[in-house]
Amino acid sequence: MYLETERLILRPWQEDDREPFARLNADPEVMRYFPSALTREKSDALIDIARERTREDGFCFSPVEEKATGRFLGFVGLSRPRYASPLPFDPCIEIGWRMDRSVWGQGYATEAARAWIGFGFETLGLNEIVSFTAVPNQPSQRVMQRLGMRRNAEDDFFSFGDRAGTPPGAACALPALADRLDAWPYDMTVRASSSSLRLVIGNEQAPSRQR
Repeated sequence: MYLETERLILRPWQEDDREPFARLNADPEVMRYFPSALTREKSDALIDIARERTREDGFCFSPVEEKATGRFLGFVGLSRPRYASPLPFDPCIEIGWRMDRSVWGQGYATEAARAWIGFGFETLGLNEIVSFTAVPNQPSQRVMQRLGMRRNAEDDFFSFGDRAGTPPGAACALPALADRLDAWPYDMTVRASSSSLRLVIGNEQAPSRQR
């Protein structure tokens, strides 16, 4: 499956992605909020898992390619979480991203995520999309907020990473407005929490913003 935005191509995994993806996963800054950076073997295994889940579910995290250069920038996509310990809001579909540090702050994650969210609501007919991250991971939380998500602290949780000594998880949820899929007329409200967060879209007095 291919999705295209103004600057990006979202496409299936290719064998040529393994090397740049391994470099990304070995970057300690990129992996700062994960238990550890990944070896080449573990990085390659993630691609294999993503391909398998795409066959099973019809979607998974997939590469982001810069349209102008063809450069591999990271991944963004929808995924069905499969953790040993269920999330407090399971069953769910998440939107997630992992981008090369060289393109942080340029809006690529938000741009790609909006395309995937549109696909999830309009093509897959999803009722809700969630996202979650470690509480200290402010950059990812800002992406969630730019997507129009808002927090529901009732879904705070401590992830498997927390038990390994890494920061606790932050959860976000994005329910669809079935009759307004062509715009983003959402109100964004964030409530504080000491451990993690969940964000939910509403439509209270918020101006429409075209994707």
